[in-house]
Amino acid sequence: MVVRCAKQSDGKANHREELEMGIKLLGAGKVEKSKRSIWRSSIKLWIIRVITSVLLWTSVIQLIALGEMWGPKLLKGWPDCPDVTPAVEKSNAPAEFVPPPKRIYKNNGYLMVSCNGGLNQMRAAICDMVTIARHLNVTLIVPELDKTSFWSDRSVFQDIFDVDHFITSLRDDVRILKELPPRLKKRVELGMFYSLPPISWSNILYYENQILPLVQKYKVVHLNRTDARLANNGLPSEIQKLRCQVNFNALRFTSLIELLGRRIVRILREKGPFLVLHLRYEMDMLAFSGCTHGCNLVEEEELRKMRYAIPWWKEKVINSEMKRHDGLCPLTPEETALVLTALGIDENVQIYIAAGEIYGGERRMASLLSAFPNLVRKETLLEPSELRYIQDHSSQMAALDYLVSLESDIFVPTYDGNMAKVVEGHRRFLGFKKTILLDRKLLVGLIDKYTHGSLSWDDFSSIVKEAHANRMGSPRQRVVIPGKPKEEDYFYANPEECLQLLDEPLRSS
Repeated sequence: MVVRCAKQSDGKANHREELEMGIKLLGAGKVEKSKRSIWRSSIKLWIIRVITSVLLWTSVIQLIALGEMWGPKLLKGWPDCPDVTPAVEKSNAPAEFVPPPKRIYKNNGYLMVSCNGGLNQMRAAICDMVTIARHLNVTLIVPELDKTSFWSDRSVFQDIFDVDHFITSLRDDVRILKELPPRLKKRVELGMFYSLPPISWSNILYYENQILPLVQKYKVVHLNRTDARLANNGLPSEIQKLRCQVNFNALRFTSLIELLGRRIVRILREKGPFLVLHLRYEMDMLAFSGCTHGCNLVEEEELRKMRYAIPWWKEKVINSEMKRHDGLCPLTPEETALVLTALGIDENVQIYIAAGEIYGGERRMASLLSAFPNLVRKETLLEPSELRYIQDHSSQMAALDYLVSLESDIFVPTYDGNMAKVVEGHRRFLGFKKTILLDRKLLVGLIDKYTHGSLSWDDFSSIVKEAHANRMGSPRQRVVIPGKPKEEDYFYANPEECLQLLDEPLRSS
C-alpha cells in the first residue's frame, strides 16, 4: 500500500516536471518570435527614414534648379533696384521700376575710369560707367576719384562710398574689382594700355563701335574723363534703369557719413520741419561762372585771378551782368532772402545751409540771417570732434549735405549745378518730395524792379508765387532737345524711366 502510494507520488512528480518543461519551451519560442518581430520593425523604420531623406533632398534640388532657371524674381526677389537705402529715414516710399534683365556675362576685357569734377558730377559719371561696362560685358575697376580739381580732395572711392556694397549689389549686372589682376596691373604700370576721353553725350552705339574694339584689342582701356559722357535720351530702357539702380541703391555712403547724416536729421526733426537751402555762393562757383553781382572791386579781382589761374576753365572773359540777366548766375544771399520771403516761407523755419564757405562771409549772409534767424549748418549742429575725420575733405562734407538734402521737407537750390540736379532727381524717386526750382531769369528781373521801386512788394510776392506754382518737383516729362544735350533736361534731374507716378498702382518688379 505504501509502495503504491509512493509510485503514484513519483508519477505525479514526473508529470509536473514534464509540464513545467513544456511551459518553458513554449515561453522560449514566444521570446524568439518577439525578437524577430522587433528586428523587422527596426528594418522597416530605417527604410522609411532613408526614403524620406531621399525625397526631401530631391525636393530641395528641384527648388534650387527652379530658382536658377526662373531667376531672382521667383525665389530671391529683387532687393537691389527698388530698395533705396539712403543714410537717413525716408519720409516717403520710393518709386519702383522694373530691373534690368539678368546679364549673360562674357568678359571682353577691363575698363578703368578716372572721374573728374565735384562729388555729384562724379556720382553721375560712376552710374554711367557701370552702365557702359555692363553693356560692353567688360570688368570694371572701382573708379578713381578726382584729386586734382579746385577742391584738392584726396579722398578715394571707399572714403566716400561703401565699396563692398557697391560691388556686391551689382554682382548680377557687372563684374567689379577693386584693382586689376596682378598680370594686367603690371602691364598697366609698363604703359601697355589704351587711354582716351570718350566723346561727350554719346549714345550707346559709340561705345559699341568705338570703345569695345579698343578693349578687345588692348584688354585694358582707361577712360580719363567721365563727365556727361552718356546721352540723356535715346537709350534703351534697361540702360536707363541700370543708371537708376546704381544711383539710388549701389552708391551708398560709408557708415560714418550715414551716421552723421542721421544725427543731423534727428537734431533738426526734434525742432520741427526744416528746409535745405543749397546756397551755391562759394568762391569756386563765382570764379568759374564769372558772376560778381554784389561783390566789391577787390573781390571781383580775386575771382578773376582765380579763373585765369585754372587752365581747364575755358571761359575767361565774362560779362557778369549780362550773364545774370540771362539767369545763368547763382542767386546771391541777398536775392535769396527776398525770394524765400516772397514765396511765403515761414520766417521761423529751420534753414539748413548745404554749402561750403559762403564768399564774403557774414557780410553777405547778414540779409538772409535777418530774414530767417534759424539758419544752421553741419558745423553748428555737430561737435568739432564728430566732424574731425571728414572736415578737411570737401567731397565727404558734400556727401553729408546730400543726405540731409534728401530728407528735408523742402529743398531749394539757388543754382542748377550738379548737386541741385542729382538731388532733385533723387527726391523725385523718393516720392516727388517738394523741390522748389527757381526761375532765376525771371527772378533777377523782378528783384531789380522791386529794389528800384518800380514794383510793389505785394505785386512782387504775388508774381513770384504764381511763377513757381508748377515748379515744385512734381511729375513731368523730361524735355528733349535733339542735338542740344546741354540745353535739354538732365537725365539725373528727372529719371522718368525709373519713376512711379503716385496715382498709379505700383508695378511689381
